[in-house]
Amino acid sequence: MNDEQLLRYSRHILLPEIGVEGQERLRAAGALVVGAGGLGCPAALYLASSGIGRITLADPDKVDLTNLQRQILYRTDSIGVRKVDAAAATLAALNPMVEIVPLAERLEGDALERRVAAADVVLDCSDNFGTRHAVNRACVRHAKPLVSGAAIRFDGQVAVFDLRKPEAPCYACLFPEGGETEELRCAVMGVFAPLTGMIGAMQAMEAIKILSGAGEAPNGRLLMLDARTSEWRSVRVSKDADCAVCAAATAQVSR
Repeated sequence: MNDEQLLRYSRHILLPEIGVEGQERLRAAGALVVGAGGLGCPAALYLASSGIGRITLADPDKVDLTNLQRQILYRTDSIGVRKVDAAAATLAALNPMVEIVPLAERLEGDALERRVAAADVVLDCSDNFGTRHAVNRACVRHAKPLVSGAAIRFDGQVAVFDLRKPEAPCYACLFPEGGETEELRCAVMGVFAPLTGMIGAMQAMEAIKILSGAGEAPNGRLLMLDARTSEWRSVRVSKDADCAVCAAATAQVSR
């Protein structure tokens, strides 16, 4: 690192758990952020400010007025602009030392596989189960750590699935594909603005811990926040031996 980088990241470098070595690992790493909405905005901000070398941000939407209540990368003059372009401009202004790769598309199929394979950590900041399950399947296939977040009304969730570890559960162990989980959308149900900031920031925190080697990520635990009472709950998630996603993948590898 040069002198400017040493100064910019000095408050990380002062932490014994990170130091110069951990900060160098962040600088060499790539993160994939799926979704540039209420969760993706704060997550991307902290990834960029912390010096992640390459941040790939995928979202097909344009900014509209309803986004500005919680999607903190955007301003009023961003309305009508593609989210990833507005986000890339904000992140580049915050930290020009970070490479931002904007993808104005819904990642799926081969494109999703390539982007997940190239990433060191994946942050699922999407708002629908179809995308979440597709991202999870790709992370299982490529053994990539997945940091999942969700926020609706006053309820938030964060979970880490470190799929580099064979004993780790995957997202489908918690929410099976084809299950009866109800699809809730902010556009219909509403969402408390600061909650999205907290959940997105926690996703960035766990991703940075994974990449730098600092601390211990809550692998296989679902953290749930009730913003009405400011109370957290933690639930252990075990690997499902019959999971249609990760158990099947493990069986194929063992053959």
